[in-house]
Amino acid sequence: MHVAIALYPKFTALDAVGPYTVLAYAPDTTVTFVAGEPGPVTDDRGTLTLTATAAFADLPRPDVVLVPGGPGTMEALQDEALIGWIRAAHEHTRWTTSVCSGSFLLGAAGVLEGRQATSHWAVVDQLAAYGAQPVRERVVVQDKVVTAAGVSAGIDMALTLLATAAGEETARAVQLAIEYDPQPPFPMDPAYTDQALKLLG
Repeated sequence: MHVAIALYPKFTALDAVGPYTVLAYAPDTTVTFVAGEPGPVTDDRGTLTLTATAAFADLPRPDVVLVPGGPGTMEALQDEALIGWIRAAHEHTRWTTSVCSGSFLLGAAGVLEGRQATSHWAVVDQLAAYGAQPVRERVVVQDKVVTAAGVSAGIDMALTLLATAAGEETARAVQLAIEYDPQPPFPMDPAYTDQALKLLG
């Protein structure tokens, strides 16, 4: 199975690295970071750079497309090379997936029309503009389109894919290997919404 994770300026690092870590452990799986052209792509904090080892044109038919989100999503909606690659690759994928606001890029490529989909809690309702049915769930599976909620939900999504692709035993083993056992020190509290939105920019 070949997984292509799309990169674009100001992506959120965990959106890409979380699923990468899960799927890179999977047997018989290759994960490739792709971008408009090979080279470094910097995240939304401006301090972490991942290297795309292939251009979109180099990997037209991956088994899995994975699109992270981030503050750069809105600018990326104007990136015809990225949107066109998602649209064309989707015709041949086993799964087309997104994390956080990456779902807007799937929407721009026409992938979400008539499907339930999710995104970060701050923007999920806006998916309706792309013909999607927004739902507030951690992971949403609609045929071969799989969308994850905000940031850390990409790990859940990747484990969901892995269970289907390689079996639940493999997914459980990877979950244990990476010690993914969410027990956050604080409950989700809407009282901090304004502060959270400021952090998101």
